[in-house]
Amino acid sequence: MDNRISTGGIVAVYGAFFLVCILIAITGGIANSYGLASWYPALTKPWFNPPNWVFGPVWTVLYGMIAVAGARYVLSPAREKEPTLALYTAQLALNAAWSWVFFYGQAMGAAIAVIVALWFAIAGTIAFGWNKDRLASLLLIPYLAWVSYATLLNVAIWRLNG
Repeated sequence: MDNRISTGGIVAVYGAFFLVCILIAITGGIANSYGLASWYPALTKPWFNPPNWVFGPVWTVLYGMIAVAGARYVLSPAREKEPTLALYTAQLALNAAWSWVFFYGQAMGAAIAVIVALWFAIAGTIAFGWNKDRLASLLLIPYLAWVSYATLLNVAIWRLNG
């Protein structure tokens, strides 16, 4: 952590990142509600599709880890953090966009493009951030794993229903 930042400043940075992740979760939830009402339950799903109740707890933990990672990148005393922070911001935007494309837009093929871009943005954040704050990058690995799984799920649902 950067020793030049006060405790209040550190708390504010973490609070801001948690707030942003909460807002992304809420907007995703709104988009999901459109598809979960009737469209998504009617789709044919692959054998490895988890029960719906799994998504809430998984995303709650992941968003917490995403928030902590973002705050740590910002608070890192490392130089040249801009590429890491740009990729971090891109992954947040793509994360929010995917629910709107898949559930609200019901565009499974377009959602694949979004989730693949999301995967690369997360992987890029991890790679560029590795020398800035290794713990922050490590915190994003479960997120990358989940998005990898979600990508396979997205492709399988598209193939079964497209």
